[in-house]
Amino acid sequence: MTLRKQAEEMIQAAIAECLPDQAVKEALLQHEFGSGRVRVVAAGKGAWQMAKAAAEVLGGRADSGVVITKYGHVKGPIANMECFEAGHPVPDENGFSATRKAIEAVEGLAEEDTVLLLLSGGGSALFEHPLIPAQELLALTEEMLSCGADIVEINAVRKRMSAVKGGKFASLCAPAKVFCVALSDVLGDRADAIASGPACPDTSTCEEAAAVVKKYGLHLSSRAQELLLCETPKELPNAEIRVVGSVSKLCRAMEEQCRRRGYETVLLTDCLSCEAREAGAFLANIARCHAGKGTKRAFIAGGETVVHLRGAGKGGRNQELALSAAAGLAGLPQAALFSVGSDGTDGITDAAGGYVDEKTAGALREAGIDIFQMLENNDSYHALQKTGGLIVTGATGTNVNDVAVLLLSGEQDGGANL
Repeated sequence: MTLRKQAEEMIQAAIAECLPDQAVKEALLQHEFGSGRVRVVAAGKGAWQMAKAAAEVLGGRADSGVVITKYGHVKGPIANMECFEAGHPVPDENGFSATRKAIEAVEGLAEEDTVLLLLSGGGSALFEHPLIPAQELLALTEEMLSCGADIVEINAVRKRMSAVKGGKFASLCAPAKVFCVALSDVLGDRADAIASGPACPDTSTCEEAAAVVKKYGLHLSSRAQELLLCETPKELPNAEIRVVGSVSKLCRAMEEQCRRRGYETVLLTDCLSCEAREAGAFLANIARCHAGKGTKRAFIAGGETVVHLRGAGKGGRNQELALSAAAGLAGLPQAALFSVGSDGTDGITDAAGGYVDEKTAGALREAGIDIFQMLENNDSYHALQKTGGLIVTGATGTNVNDVAVLLLSGEQDGGANL
């Protein structure tokens, strides 16, 4: 079996292990909802999958619900729930209007009632009711994404521009109880950072948010500057949160898939956080150290890298990571690397990530494509497309960050076109 075929099988199997269905069901079966009404609000890329699982457990007990997910992620109707699709990573009016529906759904609830809040990655963009004009929020979000701010930094600022983030949605639900079940796409599984923590006391401070603005030179209106000084809730006695999935689970699942195929595994980190091209180059350096030594090895790194936009090309952090490793893998015996987003989407492309091996650099050179120039133009998508290196999975139904895997077959001969 080729390394590419192995990669495809491992990606599919590891992501399947991280689907939220069973974890959500177990969390709900262990929770006592009491005698009151149950309202469901689900937001994020995995919202539909999580809401469907909840409906199967709760049945008619949930009298209504609002599900907000990314375009193309609704897979059918769910009983007693309204499903909406909206913009991600940049929020849009469909997301704003759907969030208003969610706010309306929790109005007038009593102390014996419960709001079941289901959160997954992408919720920060999809679950939003802005306190500044929508266009201003869009511009601010795009500016933060473009400058390379990480998700924690972005959320620290967005919480203060929002009526639902940073624990504010749980406040709107009071006196009803809030039971939040979350899939983590945040390194370290900080509950207050998942979907910007709509039901979690916020640990970020106004000072930290102001530091992010200063660090990246963000442009804020006078209204936004005022909101930056408004502190978020630090106590939410009506809210409980349970994290049921994370990138560490994805890494464990990928380790198991590698072992089944005879690889000796090395988990480098489940907290990868750096520029995508730096991560790719580092993994290629590891390959050059260990390739061709007779040991079949898989090096695994989970987390979420960032991309600084320098050009006008097309791609995402996983594709850029993979392309950045291509030159370093050239000529190594039976070496390959893939990097994939667990949600099935990398940047604003239809790809989940990218695959490169010892032949990729040579194939690109023969096609007249310079890897460095493509990286400078942030055009990893078209480079990988030329070599068949795009990984396309479609929407997966989960979102627990990304995983990059370096595969070394251990063979001591062979090679590639240089």
